[in-house]
Amino acid sequence: MASCSSSEPPAPLEDIGRITLRRITWRLMPLLCLLYLVAYIDRQNVAFAKLQMVGDLGLSEAAYGLGSALFFLGYCIFEIPSNLILERVGPRLWFARIIGAWGLVTLALAFAWTPASFYALRFLLGVAEAGFFPGVLYLLTLWFPQAQRARAIGLFLIASTFANAVGAGLGGLLLELDGVGGLRGWQWVFIATAVPALLQVPLVLTRLPRRPEDAPWLTGQQKAWLASTLAAEGGSRDHGNPLRALGDRRVIVLCLAFVGFPLAAYGLSYWLPTIVRGFGVGDATNGLLNMIPWIVVAAALWGLPALAARSSGFRRFIVAPAFLGAFCLVMTTVVPWPALQFAALCVAAAAIFAGQPFFWVLPGRFLSGAAAAAGFAAINSVGNLGGFLAQTIVPRIHDATGSDLAPMLFLATMLALSGTAIFLTVRLIPRS
Repeated sequence: MASCSSSEPPAPLEDIGRITLRRITWRLMPLLCLLYLVAYIDRQNVAFAKLQMVGDLGLSEAAYGLGSALFFLGYCIFEIPSNLILERVGPRLWFARIIGAWGLVTLALAFAWTPASFYALRFLLGVAEAGFFPGVLYLLTLWFPQAQRARAIGLFLIASTFANAVGAGLGGLLLELDGVGGLRGWQWVFIATAVPALLQVPLVLTRLPRRPEDAPWLTGQQKAWLASTLAAEGGSRDHGNPLRALGDRRVIVLCLAFVGFPLAAYGLSYWLPTIVRGFGVGDATNGLLNMIPWIVVAAALWGLPALAARSSGFRRFIVAPAFLGAFCLVMTTVVPWPALQFAALCVAAAAIFAGQPFFWVLPGRFLSGAAAAAGFAAINSVGNLGGFLAQTIVPRIHDATGSDLAPMLFLATMLALSGTAIFLTVRLIPRS
């Protein structure tokens, strides 16, 4: 890689921008994606642990759903305070705290001995992880201009798809370790996924700059270009009181509009292993099959921002995937063949995630600084109540109907409502 010293000869402004963004992408995004991959695995590992855990702890489907949902309660309560602390102390220290805490709680989940301990640890896992996802969204506003932000967010979200794919394959295999070392397979699921989080703490402390001005791998010329570009975009944005941002009607609208996306995403990801098991496959095969939908999601997250960069119009890249996802979720309840049901699930998963990079560009168009930190956290916090609903209402629908696919109708309805809300309200957001 070229030297980052200030003695580099001046380059044309367009070349400076291109080189700067490429360097930021290669230096920053792999680390953030690795962190999110581990975070998402630690959040989703309970879906596979469930296959043995419910019997050992004496949990019903509804009780398991409540325990899973308590993650989102802790997450939502502490989301805004966590992001405001991050804005004050910097991402490096706060991300290290978050990662270490969620690794320790995940390790403790391996030794949950009663339903009450499972509930408490799931709540604490939400508290530990609160602020990470909106913290990264806020961090990206400090490093990427608006025109490149959707692509950066898409790259970041790809980590969650690989996490689902890796977690699915790993979860099925770890369940096969049942009895090794005197531990059940579900205990190995938690232990094996906690260790990578703990190992990442020193990585964050040594590799993540507090802000662009502190990055040793950017030249003075590149830092100046980034600072001037971001400053030019910030003229019409709210930089002030974060509490005022929470009362902004655009923030409130985006909070409500986002609910359907995490509801559908978590409902699908938590329920997918159960649906696939209904096809008559074993645990290991179940895990491998569950990798396929997330590979399709990764392709969509990679390709759609590139397509959007060559197209005019922004709203359709949020709304169209939402309606496509809702349609495919309905199809899983209509088509009678497992192969077609699985294909519909794959397309639905891709559609649920594909519009989210564009959605998350919207708050940064009118918020910055502490206001942006609070706004991102509020939207993600309220939106992730969808995750809570997914883990409480979806199991109840299953228990009431006896069908693994009937809950998909509820998820489809909520996703379609979110698409409609965004279609009607995105005009409130400035274009730049």
